[in-house]
Amino acid sequence: MSSTMRVTSTDGVTLAVTETGEVGAPTIVCIHGCPDNSAIWDGVVAELHDRYHVVRYDVRGAGASDQPKAQAAYRLDQLVADLGAVIEAVSPDRPVHLLAHDWGSIQAWHAVTDDRVRGRIASFTSISGPNLDHASAWLRSGLRPGGAKLRQVARQVLESTYILLFNLPVVPELLWRTGVLDRALAASALVGRGSAPPAREPRRSLADKVNSLQLYRANMLSRLRRPRPQTTDIPIQVIAPTLDVFASPALQFGAPRPWASDLRTRSVAGGHWVVWTRPDVIARLASELVDHVAGGPEARALVKARTSRRRKPFDGQLAVVTGAGRGIGRETALAFAERGADVVVADVNDAGADETVELARKLGVDAGAYHLDVSDEEAFERFAKQVRADYDVPDIVVNNAGIGMAGPFLATSVEDWNRIIDVNLWGVIHGSRLFGQQLLERGQGGTIVNVASAAAYSPSRMLPAYSTTKAAVLMLSQCLRAELGRDGIGVVAICPGFVNTDITRATQYLGVDADAQERLRQQAAQAYGRRNYSPRRVATHIVKATEQNRPIARITVESKVFDALSRFTPAAARALAKVDLNQI
Repeated sequence: MSSTMRVTSTDGVTLAVTETGEVGAPTIVCIHGCPDNSAIWDGVVAELHDRYHVVRYDVRGAGASDQPKAQAAYRLDQLVADLGAVIEAVSPDRPVHLLAHDWGSIQAWHAVTDDRVRGRIASFTSISGPNLDHASAWLRSGLRPGGAKLRQVARQVLESTYILLFNLPVVPELLWRTGVLDRALAASALVGRGSAPPAREPRRSLADKVNSLQLYRANMLSRLRRPRPQTTDIPIQVIAPTLDVFASPALQFGAPRPWASDLRTRSVAGGHWVVWTRPDVIARLASELVDHVAGGPEARALVKARTSRRRKPFDGQLAVVTGAGRGIGRETALAFAERGADVVVADVNDAGADETVELARKLGVDAGAYHLDVSDEEAFERFAKQVRADYDVPDIVVNNAGIGMAGPFLATSVEDWNRIIDVNLWGVIHGSRLFGQQLLERGQGGTIVNVASAAAYSPSRMLPAYSTTKAAVLMLSQCLRAELGRDGIGVVAICPGFVNTDITRATQYLGVDADAQERLRQQAAQAYGRRNYSPRRVATHIVKATEQNRPIARITVESKVFDALSRFTPAAARALAKVDLNQI
């Protein structure tokens, strides 16, 4: 059930206020930006109203609220007075939780640092709008040693050039009335749109657009010229869309850090208008903070969002690594742990998984071991659900588990094919599908890392089955990257070369007797031992490729050489494929 009322502010302007949900539940007050009105919160309210008392109102000049003409009527101090009047009307006895976007966030930031209403606010979730005083201080810090990075500041200055346009007389009004700015607005809404079904675009009137210019003219330049940063101890989380074309994540995360003592920063995959393109994500993130402040336990996601925890590149993140009981998998899990990530170790070898977990915990992170046969679809489904229940949706998934197989194609039975495809290919498919769906639903991006091989692009008479599965993993990874990238999910394919791991001692050689198989395994182990490229070095490259979101990481020299041969001299690659290295 929804109800509407008019609330009168301190200067006589009346505001249109809508209430939805249970009055006795925690109150969330939603404040829109410009050139929007409160309709932008439709999707978020639909997600929240069953659990909370949700309030939204049209800011003065927008929607059904009064539209004062004087520029002074839009100053931040008056906007804070408006918010105070709304809070008094909808929740006179209890503090409220603010959820704000764009200019709504700008005025909410002013409120949480203003003694007139600060005591009436329990928490604040900010999206795409910084405190103007904090922003000015952050921009200036880019010019000082040790301050904000100059490149970040330069990017934000370029993204903010529209502010100068909006401060001109007459011109921006004409651009709104002629539709020029409407087309620019529509283009900005396309940036960061993921694969989720398109939401209904919020309704905006010409008055919403024209009146919103007064917010810029009354506040922006004066605040940026003479910043007066103020502190706040209210619990705050900043949600920054990764592809915001108006307020960069660097600005949103960096500006409040010296001034907000209880701050959490969180990224979401999307653009500036993520409030209406992914209302489910915004509602979930906002509710996590509200529930905690209202007395509930602090969710793992909130703990890891605390800015004070961040000392290493992957602090607070969760990495799932399959085949992590030894070799490249173990070293990859430990490499992420060294850089601050908690790790989930999955392997068919329970003793090896337990040992990896023990080593990871010594590095000061949380770690858990799980038994997993990656070829077993049902087991993988149970594993993915259990990880989510025990920890959360992982930030990084490394599909590393694999087996070796060598021998002629005609000596490879259907059973052999099924076995290697089940582990090397289906294991990657299961991990990418199950965790990819979790990442997509979470809406905060992430990375899927699939371990392929230099054999993926290096044909060999010795490795028809192995090379085929790894080539499939490489192509799958590239297809997934094209599909999931629009949702902020990176997919990285790893192509090591000759790495000294236990796989050489476990590779199955087909078409030979037991004695010959043992001899071939020993020969391979000796050759790889002489090459002596360690799993540790591969793990370092995997972590770096994950951090950089590289499409393909070719690790060793021979991996890079084989790739060059396959692309530039395919005839030479085909000739090399005919050589039986076991006979050399």
